Amino acid sequence: MTPAMPPAVRGLGRALTRLTVALALTAGLFATSSVVTTHEGGADSASAMTAHRRTVLRHKVKRGVHIAVNQKGDPYQYGSAGPNRFDCSGLMYYAFRKAGFSNMPRTSSEQARFTDRIKRSNMKRGDLIFFYNSSGVYHVGIFAGWSNGRRLVLHSPNSNGHVRTQRMWTNKWYGGTLRRR
Repeated sequence: MTPAMPPAVRGLGRALTRLTVALALTAGLFATSSVVTTHEGGADSASAMTAHRRTVLRHKVKRGVHIAVNQKGDPYQYGSAGPNRFDCSGLMYYAFRKAGFSNMPRTSSEQARFTDRIKRSNMKRGDLIFFYNSSGVYHVGIFAGWSNGRRLVLHSPNSNGHVRTQRMWTNKWYGGTLRRR
């Protein structure tokens, strides 16, 4: 007959078991990714890769928002793409390229074509807002959430302004997302 293990030893054993399982799962995820990348996996590995890709894209978008937020207060300058002065599309270009979207185009109209258009009801923080008139897209900003029932946009607004967050001022806009790139 073996003696009973003290509670501290049993707790340590459970912690080691959890750590071992976590490491095994992590190794399994890496193995799944490589299998999917080589296109040898089945439907389960394809859906795991899709989920992994969505997670990577979400993190890139989140990082892009963080970079843009850190530019608050920087002055507007037409044609500038940072690091200390921005026009509207230059801010998007700077933030999202730095976050890993290496193909992000430079102008707001090109950025509108680059993103996947989404319904207003599907907007999430970090999606882009494209302002338009009869000539097409003329301005871009980042959807920054809600305040008192109104959408907020983070942008570099105009020649007398600076990078800031403000409430939406028009209804002539549509959303685009990088979460599906």
